This record gives sequence, structure tokens and C-alpha cells, in this order.
Amino acid sequence: MHLSRTPSEAAAVAAVISDITGDSSRADDGEPSHPVTARRATDPLYVPVRRCRGGYALRVFRTPLGSRTAVAFTTGRRLLDCLGPGADSVRLSLPAVRALAEPLGVALVSVDPQLTAPAVTSLPEGPELLPVTPA
Repeated sequence: MHLSRTPSEAAAVAAVISDITGDSSRADDGEPSHPVTARRATDPLYVPVRRCRGGYALRVFRTPLGSRTAVAFTTGRRLLDCLGPGADSVRLSLPAVRALAEPLGVALVSVDPQLTAPAVTSLPEGPELLPVTPA
């Protein structure tokens, strides 16, 4: 997952974090370059889930450095853009996502990750695994 954000996305994430922590120490720099609406910690997010025998289970992903993370999206469109049209999701608040992730040993929740890597495929069969370039 690629976790870099546009200035407006970073501001939205910062607003969610300041709502949760109660930390409003960040001074307003004036007019933002993109209009941002602040989200409350209790506003529902789109959270990817997988079907299981008991209903649904929280999907856990990995960051580029290998840390386990739960993910949540501010809009259904962002979820579909990142995970594809077949992704199941539920709407939960950020504290609810954290409560579901905690028993799994997952402390990180990534909001609006922008990129996922394709699934790993098996290597082609044959003597040459890498293409040969002329010298």
C-alpha cells in the first residue's frame, strides 16, 4: 500500500486524529489549497471485510514495510478504486475499527490508502526465468 496523501487527504486524516485525541494544537494556516470538511471520529467509514462462516470478518493488510494494518475509506468510491468492484465492505466508525483490530494485534489503521499491489502470481515454467538481453 502506498500511504502518501494529497494535502486535502492529509488534512482530513489530521482532523480525524485531532477529534479522537482531542488535540487541537495545530494552528490554522489560513485558506487550504483544497476545501476540506472535517470528519468526526464517529462518522462512518467504509471498511473492507471478508465473508466467513459467522458472517463477516475485518480484512487486515500490510504496509510496504510489512506492518499489519486495518484500512478504512472515507468514501465508497475510494474503496472501489483501491480494492476493486468485488470488495465487500461495512460502515463503521474509526473507534469501532480500532476495537475490531485490537484483538488481532493490529494497532495501525490506514485511512484512504491509495495503492495496492496486484496479487502474487506463480513463476512461469521453463528453463529461463528471466528474459535474456543481447550483450
